[in-house]
Amino acid sequence: MSLYVYLEPDRDRLAEVGPQFQQIGTTIVHTMPDLEAHLPRYPETLLVVIGATVDLDEALMFTAYQRLQRPIIGVVLVRKQLTPDDVLKCLRAGVREVVEESDWEGLRSASSRTVDLSKALSTTLRSSADQTPFGRVITVFSGKGGSGRSVIAVNLAAALAAGGSRRVLLVDLDLQFGDVAIMLKVIPNRSIAGGIAMAGRLDEPGLRSIVTPYRPGIDVLLAPSSPAQGEHVRRELVVEILDIARPMYDFIVVDTPALVTDQVLAAMDIADWLVPIVTPDLPTLKSVRLTVEMFDMLDYPRDRRLLVFNRSNTQVGLTPSDVEEAIGMPFAVHVPSSRDVTVSVNQGEPLYISQPMHPVSRAIGLLADRCAGVEAVPERRRGLFGRVRRAVTS
Repeated sequence: MSLYVYLEPDRDRLAEVGPQFQQIGTTIVHTMPDLEAHLPRYPETLLVVIGATVDLDEALMFTAYQRLQRPIIGVVLVRKQLTPDDVLKCLRAGVREVVEESDWEGLRSASSRTVDLSKALSTTLRSSADQTPFGRVITVFSGKGGSGRSVIAVNLAAALAAGGSRRVLLVDLDLQFGDVAIMLKVIPNRSIAGGIAMAGRLDEPGLRSIVTPYRPGIDVLLAPSSPAQGEHVRRELVVEILDIARPMYDFIVVDTPALVTDQVLAAMDIADWLVPIVTPDLPTLKSVRLTVEMFDMLDYPRDRRLLVFNRSNTQVGLTPSDVEEAIGMPFAVHVPSSRDVTVSVNQGEPLYISQPMHPVSRAIGLLADRCAGVEAVPERRRGLFGRVRRAVTS
């Protein structure tokens, strides 16, 4: 797999420099959407070279975004000419090197320096991650079945993994009828039931023995293969699993059943973020309203709740403001309805992975940003990506 990507829309320019890039195993892409789609599939990418014909503002927005999402990627910008103000903009956005279009040797040197820095940064990030005391637990819940809870959880895990640059554990806590294995086409040779015999003495090697690697950056802890096994998974084991997992992962996404059990309460008690799911129908509205009241009764902080409005564009006579008023809580994100979601479930691949630029994927990406401590900037500054992000402190 290639570690380098070169973006150049100009076919004439590509004919001149493309062969030189391809000699060193570089992947050539022609548009920014192609580049955006490429990176999640190849998380090992270290270098992106942006050609001289790419709009400067687009290049800088891309660089600023990647600096937050995939900090090991180095961007080298090729330009015909740059003003001092443009150079300053490049530095602020995080561009590693700026090279004149005619300076081929300069480009090779800049690319080599950038790759060396990315490799060193990758090692540093892994060392820093090893020292991180706790990953964030995100518990996804809906008191009514059919709300798309598991779809949100699976795609949220994929979005949080950021193409493999973060470590994410997806836990299927629907102990009787969990669907995560089917949705990901994962063979359930391992499951949470494997931890029953280790309850009270579970350690990191023990947890690793029961999780299933799915993709780079994503592990899955599957539900038991039979409802009978699920009855033996106690609240204490759930707490133990999450406690052991937090130093091992950056994020832990917990998919829960459509009812409140001791195990679900354990995941809610530990959660850094609570993500209730609502769809525009009255039974679900009632369920979510009761869920919010339960959160209040249990003193779960309001600023750690991210309400997701799933199938938000469904025309059923309820507006988003109607739903917010009925629940008494604002939406963190609106996820549109799309038949592509059902197709992705049937194909066993999260939509966020197969179609990262899909409107549903973008909405899930926004939810992941909120969980990761990244917010969208005001509407007037939105551009190429639909939104530009900035880091915020929790």
